[in-house]
Amino acid sequence: MKLTSDGAARTEEIGYELGKRLKAGDTVALFGDLGSGKTTLTRGIARAFGIARRDVTSASFTIIAEYPGDPPFFHIDLYRIENEEDLEGAGVWDCLGRNSVAVVEWAEKLGCGIKNCIRVEMTDAGDDRREISIEGLDEEDRNNL
Repeated sequence: MKLTSDGAARTEEIGYELGKRLKAGDTVALFGDLGSGKTTLTRGIARAFGIARRDVTSASFTIIAEYPGDPPFFHIDLYRIENEEDLEGAGVWDCLGRNSVAVVEWAEKLGCGIKNCIRVEMTDAGDDRREISIEGLDEEDRNNL
């Protein structure tokens, strides 16, 4: 599915609608250049789990931000990860595919380690517009985003 956002508020709303469809065990893998809107989309997803938007910031320095809830929510930002040892040391694998929901920014740094995820590719289209491609949702969920 391909969507177009005309600004940060719409990108966050798309994230919220996506978040409402997630369940325990789901991983959302975000791909896109710096400034493409990954954290904004994550704020929307987190809002669907009752997490205040002000509480979701770029996790670039902490790598993993955990938010308690049912299910627990993990915001993982791999921007500063350089190799497999960094992934292991940060405990990233412990956050994926269990009884939680995880959103992973810079998911390409996971290599082939992530399977059965919802893949979101984001592209800055200029003038605050974002092209957002979402793969991995079932047909009913795609039709309701």
